[in-house]
Amino acid sequence: MVRVIADDAVDRLLDLDALLPVVADAFRAQRDGAVERPDRPHFPLGEGLDPEDDERALGTGLAMPAYVHGSATYATKVASVHERNPDDGLPTVHAQILAADAATGEPRALLAGTRVTNARTGCIGGLAVSHLARAPVTLAVFGAGTQARWQTRAIATATDLDAVAVYSPSDSRREFAADLDAALDADVRAATSPADALDGANAVVTATTSTEPVFDAADCPDGAVVVAVGAYTPDMRELDQETVARADRVYADVPEEAVATGDLAGRRDADSLRPFADAFDAPRVASDELVVVESVGSAVLDAATADWLLARAEDAAIGTDVPL
Repeated sequence: MVRVIADDAVDRLLDLDALLPVVADAFRAQRDGAVERPDRPHFPLGEGLDPEDDERALGTGLAMPAYVHGSATYATKVASVHERNPDDGLPTVHAQILAADAATGEPRALLAGTRVTNARTGCIGGLAVSHLARAPVTLAVFGAGTQARWQTRAIATATDLDAVAVYSPSDSRREFAADLDAALDADVRAATSPADALDGANAVVTATTSTEPVFDAADCPDGAVVVAVGAYTPDMRELDQETVARADRVYADVPEEAVATGDLAGRRDADSLRPFADAFDAPRVASDELVVVESVGSAVLDAATADWLLARAEDAAIGTDVPL
């Protein structure tokens, strides 16, 4: 029997406060080599389906297997990113996770993976800001989509969040501000420009699909931690060259992959990047420092989160058991 854990069940099981240490432990295991994480292929989807350009890809597919040593299960996530989906009222990211027994290989669960992806990625911002930024936190958010919301929620869960300014070139920033101002114990406003968003910030999150830098380094205050979670290919870029050059410390969740993104390509090599888990024991950002956390995503987080969710689902009798 395989337990199917649909999105509404994932929603009931998720608890960001409890998930943060699960994600932190997964990063420590990854740093220490106590994981299996094969190369993650990503490939174009939808060529031949666009009536206006049959050579144009409509999205990106990803396959992400991983195992954390000692866990009861291993997991493989199949995901896609379609940047034009919001124009049709659809999520940008879709994902499914298959969890199997690590001792026998038997399938254990099929989980709706989009919310899992969003939550575990949001925890990266929560962990980075809670360990590196000084309190209280004044947060600048670039992007007003689903991941920007998860980043902000996780940071609010993990820190003393005082104020948030969100900037996006679309009017979505106003809806974001209204929704999170009502949901969080923090002042949330829509910024009028990137510089306005950065004014007074000591934490910055970029959660976009941009191919161009989303702010100028000259506008970014010293004493800030910048968490960049959007870029994962050479064509995607959220940070300009000067921001990367100014950074006194650069952490990455997967250093060997992060250096290939548009943010870091040609500007940093893998040996100059610190494993993200090292940030958990590092000093907070000094008033004359700039610290960057570059995230491309790791299947290790999906495996750890899926294992944690499955245990919670079994304890609470949540999900539907079906024969495969």
